[in-house]
Amino acid sequence: MTSWRTRVALGLAVGAAVITVPLTASSAFAAGPPPGDGWQPVGGESYDSWQACYDQMQQDLPLSPQYHEATCVSDPQPNLPNFYSEWMR
Repeated sequence: MTSWRTRVALGLAVGAAVITVPLTASSAFAAGPPPGDGWQPVGGESYDSWQACYDQMQQDLPLSPQYHEATCVSDPQPNLPNFYSEWMR
């Protein structure tokens, strides 16, 4: 039979692991491409809104003649508010 001291210590260790693992093990998140194929990631930046990102991408589109379409995908990053991945095809 296990002593109460061992049971309490084991319970505390398991409890600490249950709390620590979710706080330290975050899954890597990368914004996926918009629907369809041929999309290429071309950058990323913080913008005030999705519309601001999209407008900037439309202005940049003529600078890259190999692409005919551009969009932005919300891609939250630590310490970077309103970060968007930029995609072209």
